Amino acid sequence: MKYFFDTIETIPEGLGFSHFGPLHLAWLAGAALFAAVCVFLYRKSAPARRRYIRWLFAALLLADEVFKVACLLAGGNYRASYLPLHLCSINIFLIALHALHPSRLLDNFLYAICIPAALAALLFPTWVSLPAANFMHLHSFTVHILLASYPIMLTAGGDIRPQARYLPGCVALVLALAVPVYFVNVAFGTNFMFLMQADAGNPLRWFQQAFGSHLVGYPVLAGAVFAAMYGLPCCFRRLRAR
Repeated sequence: MKYFFDTIETIPEGLGFSHFGPLHLAWLAGAALFAAVCVFLYRKSAPARRRYIRWLFAALLLADEVFKVACLLAGGNYRASYLPLHLCSINIFLIALHALHPSRLLDNFLYAICIPAALAALLFPTWVSLPAANFMHLHSFTVHILLASYPIMLTAGGDIRPQARYLPGCVALVLALAVPVYFVNVAFGTNFMFLMQADAGNPLRWFQQAFGSHLVGYPVLAGAVFAAMYGLPCCFRRLRAR
């Protein structure tokens, strides 16, 4: 617990974990098991209980964010870079809004944007310098597991029904969020939504090395993700119909 309140800016070197090492794989296995259990319980639940589960997820996500802020303040490490302006942090509040007032646009945003973003964070964590007994390590894994599980659970339960016609609106919403976030980055020297650079371990870094700009990777990766998220279910439905 010596380094529990440290952050990636203050932690000594050599205390973290490796990508796809035993600790990382254990978290991924736990995430898969948690999502599977949530899907099973949600599919078996009546509408009233489903509503309670959605509210519970929203409360857990908000509590996880409060836990992060409290530990940052306790350790004297709160700074502008920890404002909730990364895409996954914004999704915490979008899920809370969805739990209270679901809509087709939010359905598709959580399906097409939140799931891939949370899974990418779990597969390519940027907090590898932090040990297991650290609040940001715990927060980063648990919050992304919750972020991924919520829309997966609702999609498997039939409450979220992906419709490609809402995809332009989802892209427009991301761009609308990115514009003010960019100016925050410029003002405070931050890197929210990875608009300014791609950190080590981030797949966008491959595009930085190959093309000189990591931003090239956004439309490429988004196109591949959207094709998979909407194309594969469509193909599956057609095969099933036949």
